[in-house]
Amino acid sequence: MFLARMFRVLGFFTLAIGLMAFAGNLIEMALLFFLQTAFLVLFGYLKFTERTYILLFWGYMIVTFTGFSYWTIFQMGLPL
Repeated sequence: MFLARMFRVLGFFTLAIGLMAFAGNLIEMALLFFLQTAFLVLFGYLKFTERTYILLFWGYMIVTFTGFSYWTIFQMGLPL
C-alpha cells in the first residue's frame, strides 16, 4: 500500500529533523518531532484504507499548520 509507505517516509524525515534539533540543543523541538515520528511510523504499519490515510494526512496538516501559525503569531510576537 503506497500511502502506508509514505507515512513511514514522513516518519523518517521527522526523525531526521528531530535528531538535528537534538544535536542543536533544541530539546523541546526534538521531543516534538520524536513524538511525531512515533505516530507517523505507527500509522504506517496499521494497514488502513487509502481514504483513511488521506483523512489522517489532512488532519495532520490542519493540526500542524494551526499550531505553527498560533505559535509564530501569538507566542513569538510580531517584530516591531
